[in-house]
Amino acid sequence: MTTATRENRPTARPESLADLLRRLGNIPARRVRLHPPPGMATEEDAIRNNESLLRTAICELVEGTLVEKAMGWEESEMAGLIIQLLLNHVRPRKLGRVLAPDGMVRLLPGLLRASDVSFIARGRLKRYGRGGQPYPTIGPDLVVEVVSKSNTKAEMARKLDEYFHAGTRLAWIVDPKTKTVRVHLDPLDSTLLQAGDFLDGGDVIPGLRIAVEDLFELEAD
Repeated sequence: MTTATRENRPTARPESLADLLRRLGNIPARRVRLHPPPGMATEEDAIRNNESLLRTAICELVEGTLVEKAMGWEESEMAGLIIQLLLNHVRPRKLGRVLAPDGMVRLLPGLLRASDVSFIARGRLKRYGRGGQPYPTIGPDLVVEVVSKSNTKAEMARKLDEYFHAGTRLAWIVDPKTKTVRVHLDPLDSTLLQAGDFLDGGDVIPGLRIAVEDLFELEAD
């Protein structure tokens, strides 16, 4: 997998909607909010949207643009299962905190991301406390992204680049369509796991071991 780094990513404002969509990872235009206008949105706008009782979707903030997070009910169910599996291991051992999709973090000023699941090791959130900043400035130790239909390879590559530059140590890209998990220890190199393989928490979540097929054996109605 190849990805742009912060050093070679363009910094000038996009000149057209097509240019903006390309820079965001060739995502569908329907995921881009027009209010505030693209390029003019702030962290306060993202907070206002995500805390609103009338919100229709969680929005990330990228390049001054509110971008709707791609996630349907199937992806939500998958994320919920992963959260449960992580909590079953993490909480009894007091290893850290597991966040759901609305647990957004600030990777850089003006860059807010919300992975489908994230884990932050014990003690790293201590200085933020409860009831403090809505979004801590931190790269989660583990991020999990469940691939949706409107996610693109370019978008996922950009996210991985941003997360690892912010301090993330492990990423799982879960693809319900292929029933595989791509494990990243950095943005460029990955290992593809499938049925018969096991997800290993490594140094990030010691002792964690999850059978890949357990993620995809959800009962259908």
